[in-house]
Parts: sequence; C-alpha cells; structure tokens
Amino acid sequence: MTKPRLALLIGIICISIFPVLVKLNFTPGLISAFYRMAIAAALLLPYVLLTRRLQMPPTPILLLAVLSGIFFASDVAVWNIAIQKSTATQASLLTNLAPVWVGVGSYLFLENKPARNFWIGTVIALMGMVVLVGLEFFLELRFDLAFMLGVLSGIFYAVYILLSKHVLERMSVLSFMTINLLSSSVFLGVVSYLLNEPFSGFSKVGWLVLLVQGILCQLVAWLLLSYATQHMRATRVSLSLLSQALLASFLAWLFLDEQITLRMIAGGMILLSGIGVTFYAGDISLRKILGRYRQV
Repeated sequence: MTKPRLALLIGIICISIFPVLVKLNFTPGLISAFYRMAIAAALLLPYVLLTRRLQMPPTPILLLAVLSGIFFASDVAVWNIAIQKSTATQASLLTNLAPVWVGVGSYLFLENKPARNFWIGTVIALMGMVVLVGLEFFLELRFDLAFMLGVLSGIFYAVYILLSKHVLERMSVLSFMTINLLSSSVFLGVVSYLLNEPFSGFSKVGWLVLLVQGILCQLVAWLLLSYATQHMRATRVSLSLLSQALLASFLAWLFLDEQITLRMIAGGMILLSGIGVTFYAGDISLRKILGRYRQV
C-alpha cells in the first residue's frame, strides 16, 4: 500500500470515529464543534509559526479562506446537533449529499457545468435519501429538525468545498488549514458565547472526548486527507470518503446500539451509489448499455 493510500485509509477511520464521539453527548453539539476547531488550531499554529510555514496570501484570497472556515465551522456545528437529535447513521448519510450540492452550485455559479452523469447520480442519490428516511416522511411533509440539519450540513460543506478548491490553488495546505481553523474557532466561540453555551464544567471523560475530536478527528485526519489529495486523483479521494458514512454507521451499531434497519441499509447504499455515479467519467447512457448487452 502506497503512503497516500495509507494516509487516506487512516484519515477515513479518524473521521468515522467522530459521529460516535458526538453521539455520546458528553458535551453540547455546538461546544463540541468549537473545541474540535480550537484544539486543532492551538496545536497547528505554533508549528507553522516556528517553522515559518505560515504564508499570508493577498487580501481577497485571505478573506475567502476566512469565509471557508466559517462555512466549515457551520457544517460541523450543524452536523453535531443533527447527530445528537437523530442517529449517527442518518446524519452521516445526509451530510454526504455534499457532492450533489457541489454539482448544483457549480451549475449555478461556475462556468464548468456538471456532465449528464452528475444529474443521473443526483436522481439516484435523492431516491436513496427517500428510501433512507421513508416515503411516508416526504408524503406527509414530516421534515423534522434533525433531517433539516443533516441536509443543511451537507450544503454548508458543499460551499466549503467550492471555496477551498479556489483558495488552495493560491496558497499552501498548511497556511490554509491554519487560517481555516482560526476563523472557525473564533466564529464558533462567538456564537457559543452569544447562545450562553458552557465552555467548562465537563467530566474528565468529556474533556478526553474533546481532545480526541480536536487532535484525531480534525488535525490528524485532515492533514492525512490533504496529503492524500495532493498525491491521488481528487475523484478517487472523494469517492473513498463516502465509505466513512458506512464505517460510522457500523461503529454506531457496534458501540452505541443504534438500530440499523434493512430500509436504512438499502437507502444508504442507493444514496452512496448515486454519489458514486456523479464522479464516474465514462458514458453510462442506456444506448451504450444496450449495445454492450447485444454484443454479449
């Protein structure tokens, strides 16, 4: 196994642990998101300063990096609350709709429009979402808070992806991560203070969980994933990251006793398959499929 692939595998495992830790409810979801960013920033900032690897980009790029941090912070905060109000499985699968929203955003705002495969995959992914939560859920318009937050998390993450892709073409990964984490920490700190969230008073286990989230699930995971992205195809990394939703579901079943029904498994597989189709570069038209069938 090459180093980039190993980094990708370890990074996916680190991210998959996060929903299980949040679901333990040792700390409120918003504060959990704040400490995840603040702990990672507190460790990374001294390193980039001492090694002089922090490079400040031009002001427009700097502002975009700060804005991407705010969207990433919003994604994590909303995802945390969705996990605590529903299940780690549902929240993880819904936030993995992010590639769909990235394609929609690209179609609306960028010159590079998504190909036909993207729209086919989007339809399949949305069908999987319907199966996952149940058709009656949509027919009766029972869009509860947990469902809406799960979808909103994916939208926030999609905006982050679009912004970070533009910014990372103009600055280094370490500089971007440092600015991203600092802006995320400040934003979540201010929001938590305004909402009177507790910054202390947690149990020893609660503090330990926060440390694991900040060090393992944020700093280590995203450094490894950034390294993998630099040395592998972006589509391959994106597709591989979809497996973290399945791994998180398995860990939630193993450690949290979360019930996973056949409907949830079927819906999750359809959803992830649809997202996989959006990354597929080949022609999947019905005419080509029938042509191959006739040749056989």
